[in-house]
Amino acid sequence: MTKKVLIAGFTGAMGQKVIKLVNSLDDFEIVGGLSPEIKYEPKEYGLSNEVKLFNQRDAIPDQFADIWIDFTTPSAVYENVKYALTHHIAPIVGTTGLTDRQEDELSLISKKEKIGGLIAPNFGMSAVLLMKFAKEAAKYFPDVEIIEMHHADKKDAPSGTALATAKMIAQNRPPHQSAPDEVETLSNVRGGDYQGIKIHSIRLPGYVAHEQVMFGGTGEALTLRQDSFDRQSFMNGVKVALEKIDTLHELVIGLENIL
Repeated sequence: MTKKVLIAGFTGAMGQKVIKLVNSLDDFEIVGGLSPEIKYEPKEYGLSNEVKLFNQRDAIPDQFADIWIDFTTPSAVYENVKYALTHHIAPIVGTTGLTDRQEDELSLISKKEKIGGLIAPNFGMSAVLLMKFAKEAAKYFPDVEIIEMHHADKKDAPSGTALATAKMIAQNRPPHQSAPDEVETLSNVRGGDYQGIKIHSIRLPGYVAHEQVMFGGTGEALTLRQDSFDRQSFMNGVKVALEKIDTLHELVIGLENIL
């Protein structure tokens, strides 16, 4: 049976990639789009004229679609996902910026409504593998820092991928501070701190999404790096999520957990 898809953030760069992906799949059909910045008719966005466009979340009816794909903004994503779950639409979320508390609240709503879904800090396979490798390396190298580099228009810092990487590393090493006696002569020069893991965010034109995890040990170092040069690279993960969304019975955090 063909699954009905609503794309939140369909006017953005990632939303446009998602439109092309879903249009290429036989078992999925785009029925709606959500964006506060609708300027044109559906066909101008690569959509059929039958697609219903919404500029307000509350205008979307109950069970309007089977799947809600979200590539919006950190300020909108929590309410979007909450709305999808309470209206019995399974969310696939690539928007970053959710706090741990918000993810916990959404997970509880998911269980209450008996609706599965996926929140993924990154849909790129190279990023998912980097996180898995970094978690494994943390058992042997507790001294680690993360550098993430993104395009200048990215709204949140650190990136969801970098924060997820730090959380996975923290699961696999004891509490540790690499340089406890350091003194900053320029505020915040050492970056953010997640349980002793320093995270540095770079925002520059020309970049897309890149992450480097640097481990240091006595007389040696290990560097893991992934680069996303084109947003099309994220579509492989979105396709996997679309294919597996029916098997999820609650909200899952991380693409690696459905691979």
